[in-house]
Amino acid sequence: MSRIHPSHNHHQGQDQSMSKEKTHPYVLTVWKRSTMTFQGTDGFTVFDHHGKLAFRVDNYSRNNSTAILMDGAGKALLTLKPQIFSMQWHAYRGEGCCRRRKSSERGEKPKALFSMRSSGSMVFNGGSGDDEEAQVFMGPTSSSSSSGCKAHDDTPDFKVQGCFRRRNCVIRNSQGEIAARISRKRVKNKTVVLGDDVFNLVVQPGFQPQLMMAFIIVLDRIHNKHYYTPLLCS
Repeated sequence: MSRIHPSHNHHQGQDQSMSKEKTHPYVLTVWKRSTMTFQGTDGFTVFDHHGKLAFRVDNYSRNNSTAILMDGAGKALLTLKPQIFSMQWHAYRGEGCCRRRKSSERGEKPKALFSMRSSGSMVFNGGSGDDEEAQVFMGPTSSSSSSGCKAHDDTPDFKVQGCFRRRNCVIRNSQGEIAARISRKRVKNKTVVLGDDVFNLVVQPGFQPQLMMAFIIVLDRIHNKHYYTPLLCS
């Protein structure tokens, strides 16, 4: 069986930090499978280009709607929570559940790092490269807001264009620059295409890999909630 993560020799000697000073794309292999091996679990296992575990999402069941993005050591980075009809999500730093309870006790409104919502093209458009699947509004936003977006600016900070279900899409910032690209993974000199449960995430310099991975988690949850997508995304 072919290795699902990139070769250890790929970009050998490259700085592995996720800082904004990074000058090379950050190449990740995303495996849609939890690191927990027992039946019924759900999540993601993400490797860097050295084959080292970079991120993980471990859920005991997809019925547990809240998802926590962790680093390879299991430290919580972002907590992702669905809003109305699970077509919009908020992200909080760390283990958002605990922080939200403490904030409520102090009378504070919890603030989201970002809010992500699906766009109409997920249902009504044909999945071309320019179709917009989702919009991201960076925080802070109040979780009590009905829209979950910044009231003073309706321009999204990021857009997802293409067809995520077919692993063929890009994430662009508000200036139109490509922040990350999602594509099918190829092995054996790029002649063999793996299934859609294993795919590439290439993050461009200046953008945070953990943020791009959080977008993927939300896209996956939205798509699996939306029964129209398999028919119209091509």
